[in-house]
Amino acid sequence: MIGNRHLKFLLLASLLTGASAAIAKDAALHSASQVGVGAQYDTTHVYVAPEDVDKFATSFLATFGGQSTKQVVVTVTPTPSSTTSQLLQTPVGTVSLFGFKTPIPYPFGAERTGYLVTDIDKAVEAAKEAGADVLVATFPDPIGRDAVIQWPGGVNMQLYWHTIKPAYASLETIPENRVYVAPERADLFIRSFLRFSHGKVVSDDARASGAEIGRPEATYRRARIESVFAKITVFVTDGRLPYPYGRELTGYEVKDLEGTLTKAKASGAAVLVEPYTADGRVAAMVQFPGGYIAEVHAAAPK
Repeated sequence: MIGNRHLKFLLLASLLTGASAAIAKDAALHSASQVGVGAQYDTTHVYVAPEDVDKFATSFLATFGGQSTKQVVVTVTPTPSSTTSQLLQTPVGTVSLFGFKTPIPYPFGAERTGYLVTDIDKAVEAAKEAGADVLVATFPDPIGRDAVIQWPGGVNMQLYWHTIKPAYASLETIPENRVYVAPERADLFIRSFLRFSHGKVVSDDARASGAEIGRPEATYRRARIESVFAKITVFVTDGRLPYPYGRELTGYEVKDLEGTLTKAKASGAAVLVEPYTADGRVAAMVQFPGGYIAEVHAAAPK
């Protein structure tokens, strides 16, 4: 006969073994479901008029450094269209630059970011399971396959996969995707994106300084997320935003803000918001030729 104590021990061991196996299975599934590649493969999608393409590229590269791929004329949508296309690779972030020669088919032009994924079909399925809608089903482009998705809160992003695996150098600093959402959708957006990206919330401040959204007299909620897909800063606001807040897509971290702004102005960009200090950073808003607006920031002096 096996004593009660022995039975309890065997039952506990069985439960622990089962739990360990389940944890290991979940960990393996979590790893296998990671479809991201790396921050240097994320691109901000910038659309400018054809006559502004060269001016934008020259100004952006003069401001941040880096280089451009050769400009080509291609169709990057699943319906007929024509655009110039090139990749601006800088130490602080990458831009996919488009200068459409034809009207831009819907919903292209409204997506803010492109994410390189390891498998486009798995990535789209993972996004759907996490709560995203598929605005444009997977389609071929000249170098791979793409899809456009929308997260809760109306945040559009593009997923893409390359036929030939690219190899880009790591970035010196990681850019942030700046997302503005309504209070009613903020938690759902955050949960959905975390499930898709396997990222983490590094801060969630319910009373962040309103200076960050052009309203120094107020406070608002700001959450910061980090994942393999770089950074996302979520601005949860009532939508009462003075220009140009809410119009910028990306925040770029630099070592020398004053020097960067000097380069920007010398290359044809305009400083829309002069440097201000909040949340341990000194930041400004810059508009490049063609209309693209960016936040640029550096660590505040201690």
